Amino acid sequence: MTLGEMAMPADFRYRAVALRGRPQHEKTDAFSIRHPPMPPGRWAKIFSPFDALKGFNETIAAAAAENARGGARDAPPEAEWDDWDGI
Repeated sequence: MTLGEMAMPADFRYRAVALRGRPQHEKTDAFSIRHPPMPPGRWAKIFSPFDALKGFNETIAAAAAENARGGARDAPPEAEWDDWDGI
């Protein structure tokens, strides 16, 4: 058996637990009744403080606002794309 990508050492402290595998519960057993699955909205609320790309949403909103009012463009018009070297 492996632990992630490593082979499990013979003297692994939790070997017996790891070999049992993940517990399987029926939807109507006592554990599942006492511990129902968390609704997706609650999951979102828990993980919302973790913004993987800080400032990403603000940057997208600012770009959308600029585009809506016909602001600056990062790329030239399509007719000039052949001559465009990027930035």
